[in-house]
Amino acid sequence: MNAKNRLLYDYIQENSINITDMWLSLRDKQKGSIYSADADSAYEKLLREQNTFTNRTVSAALIDEDTFNENMEEWAITVAESRVDSNTPIFQVLEALSNVRETYWHFVEKFINENKSEVTADDVLKWSTIINKAFDKLINKFSEKYYQLTTNRLVAQQSLINELGTPVIPIKDHTAVLPLIGNIDTERARILLEEIPKKCAKEDVEHLFIDLSGVAIIDTMVAHQIFSLTTALKLLGVKSTISGISPEVAQTSIQLGLDFTGINTYGTLKQALKRKDIE
Repeated sequence: MNAKNRLLYDYIQENSINITDMWLSLRDKQKGSIYSADADSAYEKLLREQNTFTNRTVSAALIDEDTFNENMEEWAITVAESRVDSNTPIFQVLEALSNVRETYWHFVEKFINENKSEVTADDVLKWSTIINKAFDKLINKFSEKYYQLTTNRLVAQQSLINELGTPVIPIKDHTAVLPLIGNIDTERARILLEEIPKKCAKEDVEHLFIDLSGVAIIDTMVAHQIFSLTTALKLLGVKSTISGISPEVAQTSIQLGLDFTGINTYGTLKQALKRKDIE
């Protein structure tokens, strides 16, 4: 390890509080942002701790690459989780990191000026390479973790949406209702075809009432998928009853040649549930 690198590392650590104070002073007022100058004191405390961690991580690149890499991984996860939890857009984080780099270099320049007699041009070039490379790696690693976390969150949200969009509601032993509300596009129809048979098998459903009265528009592909759903349920031994079919859907089904003659259909769910065998 280069002795001058160690001196610079120690200098940065000794001025850690001053570096963070200067960085925080660069903040502007940004409504609803964790980086806003008037943000809650809890956020300022968090930013102070994380900025100290950032400076320590970057400085580690001056003395030991392995330590830097270990710190970088922990730093990226910590900061990414924090920013995702606070719904901070990535562009705000990158802007803040740009200010962090600027502040860090301000103190590197101070160190150089205070040690002009010992610091050479080669030292400055070497530090420029090490420090800028370290910041670039931090940004790349953060972006990677941020992307992973946001993607996982979106997948979880979509899974919840799919679950809420395919509600099989038990109303009596072995009997359930599937109330469909809103638009059913091709993707939602595909999910219905995949998930409903599984739910019926899990809940031991023998008779499923599929209510379409809350669906305004169903195109030809969706009508075909609903027919495929009733066919799949039939293969599982689940009887289907459909209610709320609009004249437009009925006409589309006829044009497609879909044979619903083996399935009981009713104008409303109320009419369907008045069947004698479920009274």
